Amino acid sequence: MATAVGLAPQAMAAVDPVLASPYLYQWGGQTSPTAAMSATGVKAFTLAFVLSDGTCNPKWDGSRSLTGSDKTLITNIRNAGGDVIPSFGGWSGTKLGSKCTSASALAGAYQKVIDAYGLKAIDLDIENTDEFQNNTVQDRILNAVKLTKQANPNLKVVITIGTTTTGPDSYGKRLINQAKAIGAPVDVWSVMPFDFSSGGDMAAMTKSAVDGLKNQLKTTFGYTDDTAYRHSGLSSMNGKTDNAGETVTVANFTSIRGYATSHHLGRFTFWATNRDCSGGGECSGITQDKYAFTKIVAGYTG
Repeated sequence: MATAVGLAPQAMAAVDPVLASPYLYQWGGQTSPTAAMSATGVKAFTLAFVLSDGTCNPKWDGSRSLTGSDKTLITNIRNAGGDVIPSFGGWSGTKLGSKCTSASALAGAYQKVIDAYGLKAIDLDIENTDEFQNNTVQDRILNAVKLTKQANPNLKVVITIGTTTTGPDSYGKRLINQAKAIGAPVDVWSVMPFDFSSGGDMAAMTKSAVDGLKNQLKTTFGYTDDTAYRHSGLSSMNGKTDNAGETVTVANFTSIRGYATSHHLGRFTFWATNRDCSGGGECSGITQDKYAFTKIVAGYTG
């Protein structure tokens, strides 16, 4: 794996960027990673989002250069003893999986970001219908993962997808089955257990969703329960979600961490540290202590 030039020595620090890394995005709210690190002890962030600039070329949010402010952000995190996992995709914007017309071209786009920052891991957030509900694009992404892992044997790859309360839907199941068929070595499959309905016990529904993911991985890959859980992860949402009436409370999230710990999940995170504050606007929409959810993630050790 290539090492980026000009980045701090902490780039190679022994921090696992996959395990416990809340999402952080540069669109608003609490955008200082070092303030969150100092307040909570969290060591890693999932940085959102790397998108297409309209071609098969990666840029932050589809517009910011890999060598600009986001590189400075990564350097600051590493100078503070942390590390990052960039996330490709998300819901909005133009996706590289759609714009790159071959697996090799898509792998090349991933490689630009890997080389720019000397990365240990990448997150492929496949939730937009252009990628998730398109068999051709699903296969292109998985073949690109295979090529990227061949070129970077030590790189960890996370694939993040939506979910039902009982696990991946038909598109998610296809993606997992195709990973097996293609031989794409995905290290952690992570589901987003929210936006289910208008409410309910979000801790219970999260556990049910991840259990469903575990069962799918067990069936597809022939894993034991323990191994399947270790290849499973979750990305929750703090406070009010996108669905009216649906809320992930601090108590819910504490319970979810207990579940993640008991099963040694390979990833435990949430969207997003930017929103990890009390009240509305850019915050969670609930009454909570500042950084309450980030602190819960920071305490997760797998």
